[in-house]
Amino acid sequence: MSFENLRKIFDPSSIAIVGASEDANSIGRTLTTNLTQTGFAGAVYLVNLRRPKVLGLDTFPNVSKLPKTPDLAVIATPAATVPGIVDECGQAGIRGLIIVSAGFKEIGSKGLELEKQITSLRQKYDGMRIVGPNCLGVMRPSVNLNATFARKMVRSGKVAFVSQSGALCSSILDWAVPNNVGFSAFVSIGSMIDVDFGDLIDYFGEDPQTRSIVMYIESITDAREFMSAARGFARTKPIIVVKSGRFTESAKAAASHTGALAGEDAIYDAALRRAGIVRVDEIEDLFSCSETLAMQPVPKGPNLVILGNAGGPNVMATDALISRGGTLAALRQESLEALNKILPPFWSRSNPVDILGDASADRYRGALEICLTDDNVHGAVVVYTPQGASDPAEAAQAVINVSAKTGKPVLTSWMGEEDVADARRLLRKNNIPTFTTPEQAIKAYLYMYQYRRNLELLYETPEELPGEHSPIKHHLKVLVRRAASEGRVILTEEESKRFLTSYGIPVAETRGAFTIEEAVATASAIGYPVVMKILSPQITHKTDVSGVALDIMSDDDLRDRYNKMMDNVRRLAPEAKILGVTIQKMVRNVDYELIMGCKKDRLFGSVILFGSGGVGVEVFADRAIGLPPLNQVLARRLMERTRIYKVLKEGFRNKKPADMPLLEGTLVKFSEMIVDFPEIRELDVNPLVYSENEVIALDARVIIDKEVALSKYDPHGHLVISPYPVKYVTGYVTEDGRTVVLRPIRPEDETLWLEMFENFSEQTIMNRFFYLIRDTPHETRVRYCNIDYDREMAIVGEVVEAGRKKIVGVVRLVIEPRSKKGEFAVVVADLWQGLGIGSKMVDHIIGIAEDKGLEVVEGVVLARNTRMLELCRKMGFQLEKKSTEEVKVTLNLTGKSQTDEDRAEQENS
Repeated sequence: MSFENLRKIFDPSSIAIVGASEDANSIGRTLTTNLTQTGFAGAVYLVNLRRPKVLGLDTFPNVSKLPKTPDLAVIATPAATVPGIVDECGQAGIRGLIIVSAGFKEIGSKGLELEKQITSLRQKYDGMRIVGPNCLGVMRPSVNLNATFARKMVRSGKVAFVSQSGALCSSILDWAVPNNVGFSAFVSIGSMIDVDFGDLIDYFGEDPQTRSIVMYIESITDAREFMSAARGFARTKPIIVVKSGRFTESAKAAASHTGALAGEDAIYDAALRRAGIVRVDEIEDLFSCSETLAMQPVPKGPNLVILGNAGGPNVMATDALISRGGTLAALRQESLEALNKILPPFWSRSNPVDILGDASADRYRGALEICLTDDNVHGAVVVYTPQGASDPAEAAQAVINVSAKTGKPVLTSWMGEEDVADARRLLRKNNIPTFTTPEQAIKAYLYMYQYRRNLELLYETPEELPGEHSPIKHHLKVLVRRAASEGRVILTEEESKRFLTSYGIPVAETRGAFTIEEAVATASAIGYPVVMKILSPQITHKTDVSGVALDIMSDDDLRDRYNKMMDNVRRLAPEAKILGVTIQKMVRNVDYELIMGCKKDRLFGSVILFGSGGVGVEVFADRAIGLPPLNQVLARRLMERTRIYKVLKEGFRNKKPADMPLLEGTLVKFSEMIVDFPEIRELDVNPLVYSENEVIALDARVIIDKEVALSKYDPHGHLVISPYPVKYVTGYVTEDGRTVVLRPIRPEDETLWLEMFENFSEQTIMNRFFYLIRDTPHETRVRYCNIDYDREMAIVGEVVEAGRKKIVGVVRLVIEPRSKKGEFAVVVADLWQGLGIGSKMVDHIIGIAEDKGLEVVEGVVLARNTRMLELCRKMGFQLEKKSTEEVKVTLNLTGKSQTDEDRAEQENS
């Protein structure tokens, strides 16, 4: 019900204004005017304790006196009175609230205490949802709802705009109204005491009026819910974000290279990218994207045609395109020949298409029409400069006419001011975004393409990595607890490397030596040349105190350098307790020095870092950050964002290219380790060397989280993306003796899923999907195989025949956001029906639903699918005929019958 009650905020049938006022400069006055005089069709009740009328309308002293319980209450009273009003609303049964009042946590401890009171009341009244406090309010143009104290109302559109900043909302409104830009919703969320970005992504993700979501973010409160919601909807609706606060001082206190390199903004950047969100740089970009998304389709490719009547602006647009990674479309020969026929002999004869300064409106129309019918062209930026040859409005109308006949995005730049003002208004009125400079238009186009390309890269089907690794890990949990009990937070190098070897990551053999003679004996046993490093719990960066000696060739060399090392360390780190040294084999012929690392962020949990390693790691800062868990594709995407990636892939001078699958596999193993160990606060593997087709960790440092190590913890509480749920893997033997493994689906299963689907009969397809599906492109298969395990579970039945894996059935459970209800569906391949696999899978998904705390599992079954209906009856589902074609099946996991549940709902309402 809590998610359902968001509809009472955005689509209310009745509203109460608590704090309605006649005072000319008050927020209550503006709210009253906006809600009673802008065409909202529902009832609006005015609440004012002191006045019997406001603006000629009757008032009520409090919400308990209202003639009918409204869906929504908008509160605009002094902060100190708000908790009492929230309590009154709760008692009256009002479940949607907008608190525009200020004076809460932004003023300090007194305001924070008021917020705590409101939060407690929200929890008391089950299902209550609150937007704010300290916000501008909410607009829903399609129903003429203006529950804000802004003095302008935007027109209806397809973009949902959400902002933490009320001031920015006012600026966007000031820009949007004269520029004819519409919104499906306009939301200022303020302090996010309850409703946050994740809630709104979920709501507008399912909202049929919304085609895309644009957000201004200062901070995120619930990162896991945010990531889950964004990953759920970014594949179907573009989400564009500008995030303020790029620079912080938090990295200065880091205890490792990774901690210093993985700054807060870089982690936000990684999280937004992993969710499929496009992050833009500036407020201006947010304006541009709002306009473009509201008016034009998302481009299907990067190939852009630039067309204009002036060579200089065309060249500047081309420079902007190339510098940002875009591509000039290579026009086909047929297109060039067609352009030759309608353009003067001196036209550019290539892209950018210079149609010359004397271009008429007809020339714009004809040239643009030819370019947009070219299969190599994915979109167009049209540039106009007022040179007197054609009227700017006529040229604009020509572009409008062509754009109406294409499914490709068309953006424009009508350069100038007064001379082109009318043309710009005409363009925007006809859903053609227009910009003052060509560079702005190029930038907007590329942001839109970036959205599509990000999804293509993010959801590329990963390859199966060779072998299945089962790490020996439980003794490492004991090691961490022992270190924490001893008061240590930094593990020794030898202890740190145990983690890597347990997960199949090779390390350079390292042995400790506590005296100079032990060091000599150890080096002789290992064999020269060796590396010697200082051994001290207090020293994290050994090179900073001259605590590393490379390429030691003999006993005498070791003794000499041992004594020098001790002198230097005692001088540079006098407080450090020196235990001795470590000795390891010197690795020669190093091709590349890399770094792998992990840091636990306060908001996004554990993150992974990869980049160029060695002693200059922080100087060069060539690194990229990703969120675990990683698969093969995500590991590659992480590496691709570093400068060293190109060198690794192609080689450099006398160095051969690296074995990229080996590096991808190493990162995946490292990710598995981070998933398994919330006790790790920071971790450095530096350098991780690549040498002669091998990777070797020369040094490793684990910094533990003592609080986690010494307490009971959520095993995956340090992750914002749920990892593969191994606990749901089980196996059984069918009635005819064949082994079936039931396990959660993975992105790597796409090929197996497609093979299963292609062998379905038409009847099986109809029973599962309710209509006949002929084709399932990659985008569709991704939806079924690449899921968020927090809000969806798909269990496949896997068998092995003739040495090949096959999927023979899938049962799926989709959980409604922030609810106790899930919808299930099941399908079994034709040749495997009748063997009890369907019953086993449905029973397994019921157990998973209980484990996830659900109360109701339901589904819809075709009335003619008698086998499935009989299975549901045996499993205890209640059947309800919805139509002649469909039957609803419901299982209440609490044990109550559906009748009992219906009666309880009626009593609550």
